[in-house]
Amino acid sequence: MIDYSVYLQPNPMDETAAPKAYAKAQMRELMTFTMFVNHITAHNGVFSRGAVKGVLSDACSCLVEQLLEGKKVQLGELGDFWLSLKSEGAPTLETFTASNIKEVNILFTPGEDFENLINRATFNVVASRVAQAATLKTEKQGGNVVDLEAARQAARAGSSTNTNGDGTTNGGGGSNTNPTNGTNTGGSDSGNSGGGSDDGGEGLG
Repeated sequence: MIDYSVYLQPNPMDETAAPKAYAKAQMRELMTFTMFVNHITAHNGVFSRGAVKGVLSDACSCLVEQLLEGKKVQLGELGDFWLSLKSEGAPTLETFTASNIKEVNILFTPGEDFENLINRATFNVVASRVAQAATLKTEKQGGNVVDLEAARQAARAGSSTNTNGDGTTNGGGGSNTNPTNGTNTGGSDSGNSGGGSDDGGEGLG
């Protein structure tokens, strides 16, 4: 079951267009590495928890090692891993050196086990993280009315609006969201720094 909230997103390519509603995935629970290992062990009576943990840990170490050798690693049904570089521009080709490279990023293309997830998924609409936080705050304060607009404005004011504003460029890949074709990736509202946020639009949950 995938929880999601709904929010309004304006079209940055057409300021006159009315905002459209999109879905944003809500993380239900954080599964740690240990929890994931235990889950695998519970589904397989052959390998012990220690064996599963060891294989996964060694696989990660070997994957990093091979990626840093400049290889693209194919892991069957899991997918493909390779690297991209983020670099700072130089005035000319001659003046560009390795010191201009600022980040090494891992790219991932899902394998066949991750295909057609839409046909296997079920969905449950929930309130946005901003709405949930505002409701909890009001409840703790003994109030009866939740000011969602004030909560949204506070969330937007606290969000960062600087994306790649440091003179760097991405190379090798990345996601593309095209607001003109009626689709939006929406991101994931995980409630932590590793996921999306609810302040990108007007939450309707």
